[in-house]
Amino acid sequence: MRFVLVIATTETARIDGISAAGSNSQVMLHTPAGDAEIVEFGHPIRAPVVPVTPTGAPTPAIVTRAVRELCGFETLVVDAGVTKGTVTPTVTMPGTTGDDIRTPTAVAEPTAKFEAARELGEALPDDELVVGEVVPGGTTTALGVLTALGERSQVSSSLPDNPITLKRTVVDEGLSASDVAPGSLVGKPLEAVSAVGDPMQATAAGLVVGALRTGTDVTLAGGTQMSAVGALVRHWGIDASLEHATTSFVASDESASVRRLASDLDLTLTVTDPGFEHIDHPGMNAYIRGEVKEGAGMGGGLALAERFGVSMTVLRTQISQLYDDLLVDAPDDSHKAEFSPSG
Repeated sequence: MRFVLVIATTETARIDGISAAGSNSQVMLHTPAGDAEIVEFGHPIRAPVVPVTPTGAPTPAIVTRAVRELCGFETLVVDAGVTKGTVTPTVTMPGTTGDDIRTPTAVAEPTAKFEAARELGEALPDDELVVGEVVPGGTTTALGVLTALGERSQVSSSLPDNPITLKRTVVDEGLSASDVAPGSLVGKPLEAVSAVGDPMQATAAGLVVGALRTGTDVTLAGGTQMSAVGALVRHWGIDASLEHATTSFVASDESASVRRLASDLDLTLTVTDPGFEHIDHPGMNAYIRGEVKEGAGMGGGLALAERFGVSMTVLRTQISQLYDDLLVDAPDDSHKAEFSPSG
């Protein structure tokens, strides 16, 4: 089994109020690299930020890293197009980062990214892939793709109060700029990505299609960003069995409807509750308040922990230790406690 983390950036995340991914736009640019470095090494290296929000919520990459330390699975980071690079070894897709979906073209080279990722998915020797993502602003681009494909237009948010009205306004502007009507791109997944999507979507969808075609089991690990990837795979014409693993925080988000999306798209949904209410810790308390919810493959990581027989009590202790160690080692500078999860 291999855990694959697809990282990307989109200018959509810079829209005020869309994302909690960084307290300012410059910090946000480091979110994908920072998460990748935490999953791979346990702490940021090149990314000059500390992976904790001003309110104390840790990036979900900490959870995924904690599971990896306890379970020992292999990882692969795929760079679908990021503004700030990472020292983590990566497989880099062709093309550029994503533009604001309110422009005529949100992703300039979706086919090149999809085909390169499809070849990668076909070539990987693993029996199973668990695919997660990091893309700030990704729930808005997910909403865009779902709307263009005529699917259920509901997504979650890394913010406690989902700015769904703002997201729908942005998506409407993006569809208009691309001369696309809601539901007009049924069966045209890459056109939907080009119009109102992001680079992660084209890459993850290609990876999943390639893997499924060779008989590899695939789990989409994440929130409604991965629901959108599932929609792209289905609209590509792939009807193979496909899992979706998410957190209880996303599943209980009434604005997201991740269960209904899974049913619509014939995805087998697994929901894992890490039981953060059983520990008094600032990082985990933030999740209870509705912050973050998912990202960096957290839902898939939690599902793997259960499969490997790791108790949630042990996992919570590991998360707490990793969180505390990161803060102890953090430099006392302006970036401290500014890094936030994507979504």
